[in-house]
Amino acid sequence: MQQNSAAPPLRLASRRRRFACMMYEGVLLFAVVFLASYLFDTLTQSRNGLMLRHGRQAALFIAIGIYFLVCWRMRGQTLPMKTWHIRLSGADGTPSTLPRLMARYVLAWVLPLLAALGVLGASRITGYSSTDLLIVFAPFSIFVWSWFDPESQFLHDRLLGTRLLDVQKV
Repeated sequence: MQQNSAAPPLRLASRRRRFACMMYEGVLLFAVVFLASYLFDTLTQSRNGLMLRHGRQAALFIAIGIYFLVCWRMRGQTLPMKTWHIRLSGADGTPSTLPRLMARYVLAWVLPLLAALGVLGASRITGYSSTDLLIVFAPFSIFVWSWFDPESQFLHDRLLGTRLLDVQKV
């Protein structure tokens, strides 16, 4: 009698659950950004958000990156990902390497930054400063590629061979 040792097929997390996870992640990132900004302001003695603006943006990019990289490297999940039963892994279900995780973090910024640039361009072309309010939709541009991808994956996951897996107990 032969035992079937084949692993169960990997299920990808649905777009809906990834969206819900993203919303929760935004709430958590508020705390990360607040703490990093407080530390930046304390260390640089800056008195308002426009002082040392580029340094602040770089510090926040690094702080958010550290948050994601530590969570993804240790457990393959952030707290929102754990709540929504989503785990980041390689295409074969194994944990991703640190260089691949770093590339994923950087590439995840590409579409939202391009969308933000599009909003800025629309604002300048139309001359209506109220067009700037559309910037709130820029982070959701990350989902555009998923509508065209055969497995509904994000562009950065497709390029890097990573997957957001559904790890719900069935």
